[in-house]
Amino acid sequence: MHIVSSRTRVGKTFLAACGISALLASAAAAGPNAAATQRSSDGGGPGRVITLTTAKVGAPGNPSVAVLPFEDAVYPTCADAPPSPKQCATLGSVAYPYQIGQLEITVEQYVDFLNTVDPEGLNQHALWNPIESSAAWPKYGQIDLAPGAGRGAHYTVAFPEWADKPYAFADFLKEARFVNSLSNGRLISRTDSTSGSFGYTSYRIELSPRTEQGMYDLDQHAPTRTRDNGFVVPSQDEWVKAAYYDPTGGGTLSYWKYPTNPGVFGDGDATAPNATVLNPTTGDVTNQGQQPLANYTPANGSAPTWCPGQIPTDVCNTANPLGLDPTEYAKRYQGVVATVGQTRTPSPWGTFDQGGNTVEWTDTITPGPTGGDSALVWRRLHGGVSNSPAYQMWLSATGLTPQGNTFFNGYPWFGMRIGIIGDLNPCAH
Repeated sequence: MHIVSSRTRVGKTFLAACGISALLASAAAAGPNAAATQRSSDGGGPGRVITLTTAKVGAPGNPSVAVLPFEDAVYPTCADAPPSPKQCATLGSVAYPYQIGQLEITVEQYVDFLNTVDPEGLNQHALWNPIESSAAWPKYGQIDLAPGAGRGAHYTVAFPEWADKPYAFADFLKEARFVNSLSNGRLISRTDSTSGSFGYTSYRIELSPRTEQGMYDLDQHAPTRTRDNGFVVPSQDEWVKAAYYDPTGGGTLSYWKYPTNPGVFGDGDATAPNATVLNPTTGDVTNQGQQPLANYTPANGSAPTWCPGQIPTDVCNTANPLGLDPTEYAKRYQGVVATVGQTRTPSPWGTFDQGGNTVEWTDTITPGPTGGDSALVWRRLHGGVSNSPAYQMWLSATGLTPQGNTFFNGYPWFGMRIGIIGDLNPCAH
């Protein structure tokens, strides 16, 4: 498919003054562990409480850069690009400051979302697929569904090791509903902080069970943003700028080749980041000293992989819901996602894992691969995956997939990263 520092300086904490009780604590300072999910502290309310940390992206009105899809080069404009049957695209210019998730949405956060919006475990909006279970797919299954569980507890993290991994079975419609749950939820608090030159904001949000309207109207065939302030699925330009645009002028035309390091355009994978080595039973990254680092499959090395230690090795290596024999399965499914943030290699704006781990959705609608009208709504994606080589992390890797992910039902490397436009604070939410 084409497709941190340990020490932070915490700034002012904004606590809700609009009916929010004093028991609400401030969010954690930014850092790779800031994806922790918390339960509602008062035991009531409609939803679970999660903490999300975003990186602040400034330099509004930055220049765009031109690319030919999956070609190893960048150009000032499409007029400067050589003739090609591929359609040139300009990427990365954003006229306004915004925020984007420092980390990918984790399995634990998605489980809290599921239990909030589907407390009876009925799965009416197809927010979970049976192939995501550990019984159906021992190596990749992240979330289990127990029909007989109590209200609001039907969905569980399959094994504890999955909790801090990126949710990897996303499609755009799932992410749009996740964003609507945030948009309709209760913003409890925010904390601004810095780490080196990077600025972060951590938000505590009580999720809402309402998913069909909000930032996106899911009654529409091709939902687009309905508000100019709030949580969003990042656009292609917002995602690309956060991953590749260097406000200090580094890289080529102020853009990096990889979200992890400037690289050199035109050298193939010679300046690609180092590949992760994962603990074989936990998925934690064990070679953080080999910077820059990304969770992908190197050209002359093995795919990063692991399987929960509770699963026998032979089951992990053979059992799958796709009907593949062991040889074919081993060929197609190798790389597995790693713990979020543990590569410790930031983008120019302080995000982690925009290169490798999962390919991530944007809300940018694009014509299908054959052009013309289509009953399918196609969206742009970016980021590369743990199962693929370095070229999928290139700036020019402008992939596209139908928003409902109907073509890739057995693809366990689709992730989510939220964005924020405008300014959010507890009193204004």
